[in-house]
Amino acid sequence: MTDNKQMFDIQTTKSWEEALENESWIAPIVDIYETEDDYFLTAQMPGVSKEHIKIKLEDGSLILMGRIDYPSIQNRKYILKEIESGNFFRRFKISNGIDESKIDAKFDNGILNVKLPKHERVKPKTIEIK
Repeated sequence: MTDNKQMFDIQTTKSWEEALENESWIAPIVDIYETEDDYFLTAQMPGVSKEHIKIKLEDGSLILMGRIDYPSIQNRKYILKEIESGNFFRRFKISNGIDESKIDAKFDNGILNVKLPKHERVKPKTIEIK
């Protein structure tokens, strides 16, 4: 069996910008669906705590980032390791039909849920016939 310390390329950078350049990142598994009023994005980020998630809007994109605690993962004595470990990063282009001022996010049990409300102008409307 290999020494656990050899399984990871350990980096302990402090800032998000340094981490993006120096640490390894994987894309989280994501579902996106819509209702009449909103889009919903659900991302799996196992091993990430709420305090280590960053969501930002930049240049018409929604960016999701989640950082794991490398030291705690490094110190585990794995018997079998099949789950991929790493920081999470994913960028989504969002349309101008999203009301960016009302985006809401919640994180629970390794699942990030982002609500992307539609602007009133793009919601379906029924026109009453008189």
